[in-house]
Amino acid sequence: MGDFSNPFDLFESLFEGMDGRSRQSWDGAMNGEDEYYSLVLNFKEAVFGVEKEIEIRRLEKCGTCDGSGAKPGTKSSRCNTCGGQGRVATQTRTPLGIFQQSMTCSSCNGTGETRTPCSTCSGDGRVRKTKRISLKVPAGVDSGSRLRVRNEGNSGKRGGSPGDLFVVLEVIPDPVLKREDTNILYSCKVSYIDAILGTTIKVPTVDGMVDLKIPSGTQPGSTLVMAKKGVPLLNKKNMRGDQFVRVQVEIPKKLSSDERKLIEELSELSKGKTAAGMR
Repeated sequence: MGDFSNPFDLFESLFEGMDGRSRQSWDGAMNGEDEYYSLVLNFKEAVFGVEKEIEIRRLEKCGTCDGSGAKPGTKSSRCNTCGGQGRVATQTRTPLGIFQQSMTCSSCNGTGETRTPCSTCSGDGRVRKTKRISLKVPAGVDSGSRLRVRNEGNSGKRGGSPGDLFVVLEVIPDPVLKREDTNILYSCKVSYIDAILGTTIKVPTVDGMVDLKIPSGTQPGSTLVMAKKGVPLLNKKNMRGDQFVRVQVEIPKKLSSDERKLIEELSELSKGKTAAGMR
């Protein structure tokens, strides 16, 4: 199972190789390539985390030649191109002088030896196989997040270290709740009567339906905050964002005669209060 206790595992691969180190050592050992896998999560799986079992195809050590790349029973000989060094030097003449560079020998691929290739792996020393891996996705991930599983990439050559597995996440949006970083956005509709008098409504959250109190006198477009009903912070499950509820006040397009009469009486009462307050 992958270990994601270190948050930097999600991002540190971006800086690999910037120190100039080669994936191949001087003795011909070559580190394995990283493998990538795309995983689709639903909205709540991304919010709260989930355990998934995935199936990947990767290069593993050939069982026929035990990773050597040579046909069993045959002997290797020293490479004539590099003299058994595994590397060759090239020179380039520039206006600043002669530039010399050491490169992996293309004849022996850095082994320093030539051999009869294994018929199973065609001399690569590796064959592609399927493996199932248990993956723990932490709470708070989002589309584009990358999880790193160390040493679960392609096998190295000639004793080289295996590569890593990077799982790239894609999250399916929720049709009702909108996510912005660690916060959740939701819009609700209330009648103008409920906005004036106040009420309690049921609101969907990632935790399920929750009661939300609409205070009396709530204005159209007001935003109410439901604390700690948002998304957990990555690797900090005890800390969560908030849910913001934007209130839309519905004004009826048509009124019955009784409703119009009551509204007109309320209007006259309001005008009377305003006039009294100006005296």
